[in-house]
Amino acid sequence: MEAIGGRWKPVILYHLMGGTRRFSEFRRLAPQVSQRMLTQHLRELERDGLVHREVYREVPPKVEYSLTARGRTMEPLLHQMNAWAAAYLVEASRGEGESHAAAATGSSSGA
Repeated sequence: MEAIGGRWKPVILYHLMGGTRRFSEFRRLAPQVSQRMLTQHLRELERDGLVHREVYREVPPKVEYSLTARGRTMEPLLHQMNAWAAAYLVEASRGEGESHAAAATGSSSGA
């Protein structure tokens, strides 16, 4: 869990399923993540063998990120996480998320 733990790691991995990405693409795809946090998570994912970082020796420097073979094994899990998140957002928009929140805090509407 440590390898994919963190708010942005699953997002980064999910976007890499679509192919190789550059740092600036991540900034556009997830504008809420700070540059510092994005850099940190990419380094950790690389360290854990899930992401490959390719540096091209040119001016200006070009760096691309892609999934490794180990990272590709995460694809089914990432698809399931995405489906869960989409369903959760639909529930929340209907107000069904309120009953889940009440259950989580120990509140009960029937007592």
